[in-house]
Amino acid sequence: MSAADRFKHMNKGFDLGQALAEADRCLLCHDAPCSRGCPAETDPGAFIRKLRFQNITGAIRTIKTNNIMGGACGVLCPTARLCEKECSARLKSLERPEGADSPIQIGKIQRFLIEHGWQTGFQVFEKPAARPEKVAVVGSGPSGLSCAAELAQDGYQVTIFEERPEPGGVLRYGVVAYRFDMAFLEKEMQDIKNLGITFQCNHRIDGPEGAEKLLQDGFDAVFLGPGLWDAARLKPDAPAIDGLYSSVKYLSMLRDGRFNDIHQKVKDKTVAVIGGGSVAMDCVESAVKLDAKDVYLVYRRSYSQMPAESDERIEALEAGVHYLLLNQPVDFITSKQNCLTGLKLVRTQLGAPDESGRRTPELIKGSDWVLDADIVVEAIGNKAEDASPQWYPNVKVNNRNLIEVDAETGQTSVKGIFAGGDIIRGPALVVQAVQDGKVAAKAIKTYLNKQEA
Repeated sequence: MSAADRFKHMNKGFDLGQALAEADRCLLCHDAPCSRGCPAETDPGAFIRKLRFQNITGAIRTIKTNNIMGGACGVLCPTARLCEKECSARLKSLERPEGADSPIQIGKIQRFLIEHGWQTGFQVFEKPAARPEKVAVVGSGPSGLSCAAELAQDGYQVTIFEERPEPGGVLRYGVVAYRFDMAFLEKEMQDIKNLGITFQCNHRIDGPEGAEKLLQDGFDAVFLGPGLWDAARLKPDAPAIDGLYSSVKYLSMLRDGRFNDIHQKVKDKTVAVIGGGSVAMDCVESAVKLDAKDVYLVYRRSYSQMPAESDERIEALEAGVHYLLLNQPVDFITSKQNCLTGLKLVRTQLGAPDESGRRTPELIKGSDWVLDADIVVEAIGNKAEDASPQWYPNVKVNNRNLIEVDAETGQTSVKGIFAGGDIIRGPALVVQAVQDGKVAAKAIKTYLNKQEA
């Protein structure tokens, strides 16, 4: 199997028999705790109950009505620490003898139902009659798509502005295909396009007051969901180094037609990825699939402190990734031609807990050493673009250039402008961004109705 083939498709999901068998394990809880555990209010308790009684179209309708990105969330959500964590089937104890010590596989059931709807041609929504109000959505990631869909279902005329060639945001350009493939994304996008939303791709909204001017250009409200596309860097002011990549650039190359280029650069090379989150896991696993000779994950804390999900960490280990824990990268080693040859590290020890509750990594004096590496990927987080406050100068932002909003409405400090997704909370989950879009859409409807009154 070629490297390209290993990247094309994600693993197959449940079939009908598997989904029904899993739903049959459900305890049919009253006031289902799994539903309370879903940030996007997808209501797994309801759709699993409907599936169990073989009301399959009703189950699909429940998901899509509550969460237009139900397919993406079914695949990408860390369900083990959300809805499945709350599942009563896993709570076997003296007080709960009905438990089975194994939660219902909610994410896999959710994915099955969405795929079954596509296979059978079941359409949950019909394009509504158009209302006169126009809303601009900046960014086509999960929050923007969610907000747009909620508005479009009620007939509002929505235009999504996207700076990249295709819509989808992080789902298209920031997730490797073996976790979330293009065919799946295109089908989810079609559900949204069927609502009559207008997409303007290759259309970047920036410059002085760029976003705020949309209110002057005929739009009655604006939702800002541009995401975070600037990568945090170990040495942000250092000149470009051949062989050094941000996670944003590296993952984008795997998605946007430059696959052969990155494969040739990584094949038979030693790769080091800096970071301990889910993005870092995508980077190390993809390097293995790109036929790297050796792949190292470099993280300054311990294994148990890594923010990546447990199954992601285990998968990387099983794929052959070498973990270099308690090591802090401090510099890059380069040749005279400015090609990367190594990563300078300092060993660390754990000190007192910081504000996150994790013990702080402290450098061990005199423990410097160099890891030979041909490629280094920095997966240490994303941030808002430095110039982003200029796009909406009257919108209040914090010291990280994240937009400040009313948590109950998504309303910014500017009348008629709302925001959601990573631009308000920092890097977070797809399901949280979806909920931000839903919350803002509800508030936008209220705002526009008041304007009419």
